[in-house]
Amino acid sequence: MTATTGDVWLPFPPGEIDGLPDSFRYHQWDGEDTFPADPAACVFYVTPYMKSQEVTLRPLARMPALRVVQTLTAGIDHVLPGLGDLRPGVRLCNARGVHEASTAELALTLVLASLRGIPGMVRGQDREEWRGGFYDALADRSVLIVGYGAIGAAVEDRLAPFECGPVTRVARSARTAPHGPVRALADLPDLLPDADVVVLTTPLTEDTRGLVDAGFLGRMKDGALLVNVSRGPVVDTAALLAELESGRLRAALDVTDPEPLPAGHPLWHAPNVLITPHVGGSSSAFEPRAKRLLARQLTRFAAGEEVHNTVLIKD
Repeated sequence: MTATTGDVWLPFPPGEIDGLPDSFRYHQWDGEDTFPADPAACVFYVTPYMKSQEVTLRPLARMPALRVVQTLTAGIDHVLPGLGDLRPGVRLCNARGVHEASTAELALTLVLASLRGIPGMVRGQDREEWRGGFYDALADRSVLIVGYGAIGAAVEDRLAPFECGPVTRVARSARTAPHGPVRALADLPDLLPDADVVVLTTPLTEDTRGLVDAGFLGRMKDGALLVNVSRGPVVDTAALLAELESGRLRAALDVTDPEPLPAGHPLWHAPNVLITPHVGGSSSAFEPRAKRLLARQLTRFAAGEEVHNTVLIKD
């Protein structure tokens, strides 16, 4: 796939990205109302980061020369509805390699904060209350990682120093990974009752939408912790609320359904839940990794080499 000329749309100022090939015309667009140039000349479109689906998809129907759509997210579900506007052969690439470290850090933060009762201690500090006592540790706790891709593996890497119990890995289909065997999604009913902590790192697909429903939650052991750093719709919010309000389960959520979580939603004040506002990938680690990825991808594109991280090719 050779492209030695044409426009490239970037959400960053081009001058801030080292190593961009000279053959393209670069334009910065991060979702503003006005396009930076004629979309018809764009051959490589880097989608704005953390903007709405409507904003992300707005220029696609006006990009007949487009060859590559590059997201800056690990998931690509927000782009899929716009594929009908693209010509055959367009490649959709994700940001594998950009978010693993940051998202895994947050997953571990949510696990530790929830088990050690940090949210309650913060509230106690606000009220000048000394909330002593015994709290759960991660040490010796069994962990089930649902969605064992690059982020799931990064989560396991960070669990290793904490002396947790057995780590069980689950993905769409069974395989062997460097850390050990990966079980299939179909095995979840047998695996859930043994897990003290369940971490969701799965992409949002038709198979995983609503995966964590009343049946899934009902198989989790009493007192278990559910951590979601994947996508909100992977979890049935009503079913989770029922378990939280009963006091049987705990949850730590970086993503919710709906999202953003509106004021007045009962999830805000449900017992035993810690909520962060979808910041798994939004850290100081994001921008330098994203810029390095774009430089590599565009260098390959200019040289006629296949770009990395291709998730699908429009047929």
